[in-house]
Amino acid sequence: MFFEANFQEISPTQECYNVFVTDQQNQPQLRQDLVTGEWVVIASNRAQRPDSFIKKHLSSFPSKKAQQNNPEKDCVFCQILKKEVPILAWSNNQKITPDQYDDWTIAVVANKYPAFIPAGKVEKKRCGPYQTMTATGYHELVITNSHSLTIDQMTITSIQEIFTVYQKRYRFLARQPHNQYVAIFHNQGLEAGASITHPHSQIIAMPTIDANIENNLIGTKRFWQKQGQCPHCLIIADNQKNPNRLVWENEHFIVFTPFAPKSAFTLQIYPKKHQACFDQANNKQLIGLAEAFKIALGALRKGLNNPDYNFFLNSAPCDNQNHHYYHWHWQIMPKTQIWAGFELGAGIEISTISPEDSAKYLRKQIN
Repeated sequence: MFFEANFQEISPTQECYNVFVTDQQNQPQLRQDLVTGEWVVIASNRAQRPDSFIKKHLSSFPSKKAQQNNPEKDCVFCQILKKEVPILAWSNNQKITPDQYDDWTIAVVANKYPAFIPAGKVEKKRCGPYQTMTATGYHELVITNSHSLTIDQMTITSIQEIFTVYQKRYRFLARQPHNQYVAIFHNQGLEAGASITHPHSQIIAMPTIDANIENNLIGTKRFWQKQGQCPHCLIIADNQKNPNRLVWENEHFIVFTPFAPKSAFTLQIYPKKHQACFDQANNKQLIGLAEAFKIALGALRKGLNNPDYNFFLNSAPCDNQNHHYYHWHWQIMPKTQIWAGFELGAGIEISTISPEDSAKYLRKQIN
């Protein structure tokens, strides 16, 4: 169904993705905000998830120790290849066949509760003054074998394997009809939105470019046209010249706290070479990226007592347009505080620590 004997990465069929959507009216739908132009996914099918709307308080969350001690025998992800036919299965940087599944290190499967499904054509409709669109696309899970090891605790080789798999799925999904943007993200911990303890990432390919992403592209292009250079390259150069916000760097990547962060201890990881898309990174760069992530996440773990966090990719869209001016990068956002009324209403973060002090503190956590 998902796996071919010649190991070609294939797209799961629409039926495979729709198997958990029993009501056509509950299939995911994109709705656009009339004022901001931002898109929202209405995915009623995801409400099938147990306890999805029960209010949970931070005090009721399991402790880190309790999460780590969650029995592996009860974890569906630990036994994923015995329960699901994967889109892609790997073992130590090699694709594997079903007879080798006992030695798997990474599995990619279709999300059981997808926000986007391959439903054929993208249909746009008017609903009064509003615009809707079918949430046509793909929603995949990237699952690592270990039930307890987080990314910073893995070897650089194992982390590189994760990014290699990310890139392979990115390249495939970027070529599929209707896909305009491929989002890759990782939620670590309950406060970061991870409902399953076992470490995993998600990849979503979607038929539109959100207003926030569009604004980022527009701002980058505008700067390029006015100043004749990439603003992201300028940021990298400034961090090397004035390293107050520099956390760490190697030959290919630089890790720093942004000048105007949206939350305390936010980290950005940039390739030093100007590239618009993540899929342009070569193998040496992926090794350097793995090293950068291990250092960055390790510093956060040590310095902030193993916080929950999100990380996500910022890359140029796959919409067949020329985005040469953009510069792909990753962003890590630890859960250091909860947005309150002012942050939500004005959209402006009030940070009680400067990014310069954050960087200085994190540098001290690196051995």
